[in-house]
Order: sequence, then C-alpha cells, then structure tokens
Amino acid sequence: MKIAPVQKQTAAGQRTRFKAVVITGDENGHVGVGVKLAKEVQFAIKGALIAAKANLIPVRRGYWGAKLGNPHTIASKVKGHCGSVSVRLIPAPRGTGIVGAPVTKKILQLAGVMDCYTSSTGKTRTVENFIKACYSALKKSYKYLTPDLWKEWKIEEHPYSQFAEKELQLKETFALEKVAFDEKKANQQ
Repeated sequence: MKIAPVQKQTAAGQRTRFKAVVITGDENGHVGVGVKLAKEVQFAIKGALIAAKANLIPVRRGYWGAKLGNPHTIASKVKGHCGSVSVRLIPAPRGTGIVGAPVTKKILQLAGVMDCYTSSTGKTRTVENFIKACYSALKKSYKYLTPDLWKEWKIEEHPYSQFAEKELQLKETFALEKVAFDEKKANQQ
C-alpha cells in the first residue's frame, strides 16, 4: 500500500531506511496488515508481506436486510482508531459497493466485503494510520456476539432432580432395613 523513506540523524549524517506497509487478504473473510523497515525496498516489502500473513484476522460478514445469497456486507457498525484517524464501517444494502476512500476500498475488497459505507475522521493522509484504523475496525467485527453465534446448549436435568428418585428408593430401603433391624433387636431382648 505504501513505501516511504524514513531517516535517522547520526553523527556521520543521515541514515535512510525504507518503511513498507502491506495488506494481504483472500477476499473470503480474512485480511492482514504488515509493516517492516529495511535498508532496501525489496527487503522491506518481503518482510511486510510476511508480517501481514502472520497478522491475518477473520472478518465477520453479514447481511443488510434479507439473508439471501452469500454475506455481502459487515455484520454490524464498527469503529476503529489509530493515531488521530478514526474509521467507522456501516453495513450497506446489496449492490451499493464500497463507499469510501481508496484505502478503505482496497482493505474491504481484500476482506471480502462487497457493500459498505465508511466514515473517516482525522488526518487520513497518514496512510499507515488510516490502514491500521480500518484494520482495527475489522478486527472488532467479531467482538459482538449475536444470537447466530450463540452456542447450542442441551438442557439437562438438574442433578438434584436427576438423582432424587434414587435417593427416595435408598431412603425407603434404609427405612425398611432399620425397621427390620429394630424388630430383630426387640425380639432378641
């Protein structure tokens, strides 16, 4: 997405290195962002790509309106921050496309989101922070636990009621044994 030269002042002058920001995704619900600094552009890009693959996250997609076909938008409104940049992703109707800046369009396309409204504030010209804010918003998409993600619980009988019948049988047995024991003891005396 971006390659920028960064400099550090040393006693001998300036030391220039290259910073690469790379996005990767499978267009099927996974996206990753990687950042790497290196002395050469080629190594910065390779390292950023490896970092992006290591930072893959799942993106929760959903529907706007009827649940027909494949999920096409994000499941709920989410907001992400990085630096001064704040990105808000809002579900959109099918066929809307991605309404937003080119940076967010690229990230959402790689994540497999086809329709989405976006709203961004802050210094969005700092592309790295803009990318990280969008990534942060997508990361939050699985924070919301909706009923379709609820685990199915099998309702079991409470242990007290489950073993109550056996307990009653044991009490009756012990009561009968005690009566028989008392009668036997009384007969012996």
